[in-house]
Amino acid sequence: MSILWALSISHLLNDAIQSLLPAIYPVLKESFRLSFTQVGLITLTFQGTASLLQPLVGLYTDRQPKPFSLATGMGITLMGLVLLSRAGSFSALLFAAALVGAGSAIFHPEASRVARLASGGRHGFAQSLFQVGGNLGSALGALVAASVVAAHGQTSLLWFSSLALLGIYILSRVGVWYQQHLTDQVLRAKQSGAVSRPRLPRGRVIAALAVLIGLISSKFFYMISLTNYYTFYLIDRFHLSVPASQYCLFVFLSSVAAGTFIGGPVGDRIGRKPVIWISILGVAPFTLLLPYVNLPLTILLSVLIGVILSSAFSAIVVYGQELVPGNVGLVAGFFFGLAFGTAAIGAALLGRLADHTSIGYVFQVCSFLPLIGLLTGFLPEMEPHKRQAIV
Repeated sequence: MSILWALSISHLLNDAIQSLLPAIYPVLKESFRLSFTQVGLITLTFQGTASLLQPLVGLYTDRQPKPFSLATGMGITLMGLVLLSRAGSFSALLFAAALVGAGSAIFHPEASRVARLASGGRHGFAQSLFQVGGNLGSALGALVAASVVAAHGQTSLLWFSSLALLGIYILSRVGVWYQQHLTDQVLRAKQSGAVSRPRLPRGRVIAALAVLIGLISSKFFYMISLTNYYTFYLIDRFHLSVPASQYCLFVFLSSVAAGTFIGGPVGDRIGRKPVIWISILGVAPFTLLLPYVNLPLTILLSVLIGVILSSAFSAIVVYGQELVPGNVGLVAGFFFGLAFGTAAIGAALLGRLADHTSIGYVFQVCSFLPLIGLLTGFLPEMEPHKRQAIV
């Protein structure tokens, strides 16, 4: 549990730093006179870098585990934060965003592997505890941006470098534990002669992975409409101030953290597939209603959407790891990368759409995305009581 808590806290620090970027988009948009398309391009650079690198990092560390790569990733994130606080041009903003994305790409796959290693067989709980740290960090980043960065400007981002330094220290300690347990794990594997094999035919595994790709794509395409453009939507439709809109974003991101923590343990009890059903398809009535209600109901519906929709990701990651046993880092890197990549493309496309139509129209279009959750019906049953604890 101490390792799981250390990973969760590190994830909180990592994502708190990363979330400062989208949370200060209104500040950057005004100071650099950016269009919505350019705002989307910043996210495309950050998320796209993370998306492309994470599967490669996961594949590499499946074969060559690097216990101290976690601290290295946080160090690269620190470099991106420092540059972001000093960037004087749009191109410098893009380069800083790319560094933050690279740090994230190194951190997530290996941290997910360590969480599984420390899970004691409760894989869903371990993934949820790890991921909820990131969600809380995202929410706190939005809150900090509302109370500090919005008031003191872009250069105040440098004040948060201490968070990255703390993360580097914690992850260095986790690296020591990980290195010790890697040695023990290799010895046990050699003694037992165990070989990890898929429990389903190759064709069914590929089909199930394709369904998971569709589900994650719909989930994160919709989520980026809120995390990236929710503040603009509230300002445009309800005439809120920038700080007020960022407090509303904090409320939404806090609900995402709650849903993430709920999804993993529930999946351990009732199975991954029911959680995925409830999470992605079950949120559709609320997303369809959101663009047409007043401010109090908008905030309430955003909370319900955050809790329900975010509960799926832990279940999807663990489900994928059970589909392809023995490839924990690759699967985690692929799904984290897919999430980042979908968000990157979504941010750019939605920014372009907003420039040509309106923010309100963007939310109307995105409200139909959770209906893709019907694809869950094509996922095979994984028989929870027969799951193997494969790392």
